[in-house]
Amino acid sequence: MLLESIESDIPEIRVDVVEEGIDAVPKWLRCAIDENLSFDISKLESFFFARWEPVLYDAFVVAAAVEFCDMTKRRPSQGWGRSIVLRIPVHDPDRWSQNSVANSLCDALRLLTGDYWELAFYKRKKKVDPPRQGQFNLHRDISAVIPFSDGLDSSIVAGLEARNLGEHLVRVRLGKKDFVPNGIDPRKEPFTAMPYKVRQGEKRFVESSARSRGFKFALISGIAAFLSGAKRVILPESGQGALGPSLIPVGQAYPDYRCHPHFGRKMETFLWSLIKFDGQYDYPYIWNTKGETLADFMKQTDDSINWKETRSCWQQNRQIGVDGKARQCGICAACMLRRLSVHAAGQTESASTYVWENLAAPTFESGVTPKFGRTNGAMREYAIAGTLHMDHLASLLQSRVDDSHIKLEIFRLSQSLDLDQGIVKQKLERLLLRHKQEWEDFVTSLGEESFITHWTKMRSDERA
Repeated sequence: MLLESIESDIPEIRVDVVEEGIDAVPKWLRCAIDENLSFDISKLESFFFARWEPVLYDAFVVAAAVEFCDMTKRRPSQGWGRSIVLRIPVHDPDRWSQNSVANSLCDALRLLTGDYWELAFYKRKKKVDPPRQGQFNLHRDISAVIPFSDGLDSSIVAGLEARNLGEHLVRVRLGKKDFVPNGIDPRKEPFTAMPYKVRQGEKRFVESSARSRGFKFALISGIAAFLSGAKRVILPESGQGALGPSLIPVGQAYPDYRCHPHFGRKMETFLWSLIKFDGQYDYPYIWNTKGETLADFMKQTDDSINWKETRSCWQQNRQIGVDGKARQCGICAACMLRRLSVHAAGQTESASTYVWENLAAPTFESGVTPKFGRTNGAMREYAIAGTLHMDHLASLLQSRVDDSHIKLEIFRLSQSLDLDQGIVKQKLERLLLRHKQEWEDFVTSLGEESFITHWTKMRSDERA
């Protein structure tokens, strides 16, 4: 495939993925397999327990290389997109270079990241030796897999689906921590760890938007479904998390489609072109609020503790630790959604779950635990953005400015979910009205003196 740079003024990066001991194309950034992209043999065994598929190993390389590019090149201060040119060694370059494969891959990446991607594939010099096939417990009749991380949606939906599907459901671990489902030996459970890691190269990782993570998670889940014979990949996100980021982009940021059905359909097209995987990404809780899903979970299970150990916060542990222990910040958009959802479900959490223990405090600074002490401007901006995101989503149906955007979203969802636009409109409006009710009830519970209440009133005055 001829590599031609996209002619524009947007930032560009050219990355040459190479095997060990091989130099990169001159003036290209070198990304070495087993150095910058490292693969854990024992974790690969967890995936290739039944059969060795070189094309799937190559897919992992592609995902890792995409992540490397995404984090290495900073996005522009004005605008969003970048031009990313990428060369990757694979076992079968003819297969990857087919128009149906290459075009669907670039199409999925373009939607997800908002960048312009150009990929070329060339023949590996050395074949990868297959890992030994371990002995894993896998029911012969798997109907679905579910991506499983440290998040609240992930935990409660996995619990709900396990009640319905039992042994016919397989969890695919996407989080950073080691995962032992139900105390079972992870050496006998497939898909319990990420099979690769990505490390910075000659240039440091400088970009934190990390949209490519959506591709990594979707790809790994799809591969797990393909290898286990499942036809469904259950996406656990509730409506606010799946649709909110695309309905309400933050500032100049490109809409976030990581959990959106529109991106899921593009991944289906890519995986069918590459490996003839005919399964689907399924979104069974997309018309629920997170609070409704949690309430349903509490009704159907006796788990009143484990869900509280999940993590929703966007912040790094090292940034928000207290007395050497990890907490969640409590004020970013993800934490704010979690807190209002816990309230909507009639549940409570310990104040020590969060660095900002008291949202009813009259000022932002007085709401933080005294043991933290670093209430800098960046944290305040996170808090304002998190509050206004929830508030904007609550007022979306009443906004004339957002009317055309909602109509476009209805059309996309109708196409992606194969539903009549009238049905989608009804379901989306119900979701947004329910979020509005939950958000208003939550803010009311904080009291008139709360700094959160004050910020929402300021926004209301601006709208008026």
